[in-house]
Amino acid sequence: MLDAATIVQRFLATKMQVHPEVVRYLSEKDDPGLIDQIIANVPGDTIVVSVQHIPGLHQDRDGNRFLTDPACEVIRGAAGTTRSISHITDYCHYFRDRYQRLGEFIRPRAAPMPIEALKKGSRYRQEACTIMGLVVEAKTTTNGHRIVEIEDPTSSLSVLFHKERPNFSDAETLVPDEVVGVRGTLSGDGRLFFAEQLFRPDIPLTHAPFRSENPGSAVLISDVHVGSDTFLEEAWNRFADWLSDSDATYLLIAGDLVDGIGVYPNQEQELTIPNIFEQYEVFGSMLRDLPARIPIIICPGNHDVVRAAEPQPAIPPEFTANFPGNCIMVENPALVSLQGVRVQMYHGRSIDDFISLIPGASYENAAPMMMGMLQRRHLAPTYGKRTPIAAGKEDNLIIPGTCTSWGSPITGESSA
Repeated sequence: MLDAATIVQRFLATKMQVHPEVVRYLSEKDDPGLIDQIIANVPGDTIVVSVQHIPGLHQDRDGNRFLTDPACEVIRGAAGTTRSISHITDYCHYFRDRYQRLGEFIRPRAAPMPIEALKKGSRYRQEACTIMGLVVEAKTTTNGHRIVEIEDPTSSLSVLFHKERPNFSDAETLVPDEVVGVRGTLSGDGRLFFAEQLFRPDIPLTHAPFRSENPGSAVLISDVHVGSDTFLEEAWNRFADWLSDSDATYLLIAGDLVDGIGVYPNQEQELTIPNIFEQYEVFGSMLRDLPARIPIIICPGNHDVVRAAEPQPAIPPEFTANFPGNCIMVENPALVSLQGVRVQMYHGRSIDDFISLIPGASYENAAPMMMGMLQRRHLAPTYGKRTPIAAGKEDNLIIPGTCTSWGSPITGESSA
């Protein structure tokens, strides 16, 4: 089986570097002849072998678009679509829906077989094969290896990731309840699976971001926290002045518009506005001072006046009556289309869970965790941690298809 080090050395021997995505693709294909084919066909002045040098691989845009795309459209997460939990069996539907939908991205690459059939038969003992399922538990052994329990609809199996294997760094980032595929071999007694390669429902190499024919830009902000003594009024005023003078086309606000009431113990001691209606009244007046030409898309956060469990419904009309008419209220999460460019909005509560589960993760460097969400194709994969989840018959925290841009607690500007 081709590992990353072997692939990189093959290209370095020809004085070329290779993009990590190409390394991943070649490792999955496990075809040494494909490396020879790439080396033989790249232009002589190539320094870094990229996706475009893989023969037969063509990038496609993420889904169909109409000839004339709406300037702003809510694809998923429109106000009023979130439902409450109706029965405990919703949780069974929730995780089965996750397994089936995310499995669709792994099956074509890995061809997994049911765990129960693998354990009962003797045909695949000590022979390479692939399994797929949800991560039940991941722990480190006394020798520094990783033991991960994988469960599919038929059974479960313990998987060993050896610390000396090239894929061990991937195993260190596994979190409970994410869907993965694992290629490896089953032990002779059928009780342990030795991992060689890990598959996630990642964005495929064939993905090509959709770009609008008309120029535009989206400003992404979050966590304004009106009503708190930490609210940065001077910084907001500078931002409002900048926005008025800019050519920004859209403003996306990803939650925590206000500080809320009773969100954490003794919060009242840190509030400058102790009334929740007044907090939204002040925030609405701030929005009215912004340019009316800019559509403002707003989703809630864990400090806003909706349930804490995700998906969160849109902020109710009785709290937004003072907002200007150019505001569009959506749920958390929401997928919106800006001139055909799809932007995933999410407040980011699950970052708390990623920090507690992944070694080296921190609030100061949130970008790797956002990339991890895209690799897992899920915004909050782990159930039962700090992020409360309201399970429904469908898992609406799955990232559908692929999004071109990302709207989250990271403040910045995204080109449309």
